[in-house]
Amino acid sequence: MKNLFLLLAFVFGFTTLSQAQNDGNKLTLSTEATPKMAIEKKSHDFGTIEEGVQATVTFTFKNTGNAPLVLNSVKASCGCTTPKWTKEPVAPGAEGTITAIYNSKGRPGNFTKTITVKHNGEGGTEFLTIRGVVNKAAPVVKPTVVAP
Repeated sequence: MKNLFLLLAFVFGFTTLSQAQNDGNKLTLSTEATPKMAIEKKSHDFGTIEEGVQATVTFTFKNTGNAPLVLNSVKASCGCTTPKWTKEPVAPGAEGTITAIYNSKGRPGNFTKTITVKHNGEGGTEFLTIRGVVNKAAPVVKPTVVAP
């Protein structure tokens, strides 16, 4: 019986020691180089704009990680919004931009559009939103010509 208790104590001690060593490895992994994207604001409201206006907003982000941040793709939810972004890797501590241009021509009414940003940083994907209201343009009145 005494041998059984000694054996159980040995197995328990070995398991505890093994677990403690694994926890130490987890701490080492957290110090690996990882880019992190911190965006100042993730949405923008244009308010009311006139039809035909190209509304533009620039979102600024910072790499708060310890490795270069690369934007792999930036896509708008529809063809009426054109994104432009920093193409080169953003160094740790540096800033980059994503510009969204909304073409309101022929699109009166409320709008909400999403820009999906895929990157190599922590989380891997960010979503930006633009919204507003487009006032319908006044109809163009063609002059009538009266023949004499």
